[in-house]
Amino acid sequence: MEPFRRICVYCASSNDVHERWRQVARETGRLLASANIAVVYGGGCVGLMGELADAALATGGQVFGVIPQRLMAAELGHDGLTELFVVDSMHARKAMMARLSDAFMALPGGFGTLEEIFEATTWTQLGYHDKPVGLVDAHGYYQPIIQFVQQATELGFIHQQDRDMLLSAETPAALLATLQAAELPVRPRWLGGAER
Repeated sequence: MEPFRRICVYCASSNDVHERWRQVARETGRLLASANIAVVYGGGCVGLMGELADAALATGGQVFGVIPQRLMAAELGHDGLTELFVVDSMHARKAMMARLSDAFMALPGGFGTLEEIFEATTWTQLGYHDKPVGLVDAHGYYQPIIQFVQQATELGFIHQQDRDMLLSAETPAALLATLQAAELPVRPRWLGGAER
């Protein structure tokens, strides 16, 4: 796999979170900037999103934000990014973020973060892209989700090779290494690939 140029990071926009989650976001921003990997994210200046962007920029990294006009109008857009793309809808936002990125990671977050990382995983599963996806399971935040996905796999709702697409690690650095080493499964013929 070629080195990552840009990684999409999904994370919380809430300001009502503990400092330990903010530290994870800052750690991620510094890590990616130090590795010369640009951050692609939702373009906000609040919550973990703002912490991530500010830390990457302060470390000399590039940060590309993608934000819907509706949220920009509410003055949630970050005005200090390398580039901020303003789009028409959430659908356009997610599509552009995916197009700009070589991999995806989710920091702790709420409904939006979960929806985005599961969609990115589904796109990998269905062969719409071949980009690795992972969770930063800091302080065990994603353990309930990981356990649920395992249960769904054991019950036959998710195939094991598809379950293995959703990677995880306890720190941003460990997840980055895991994403870089990831080997995605060969897609079955009905999805345009070759069967095992």
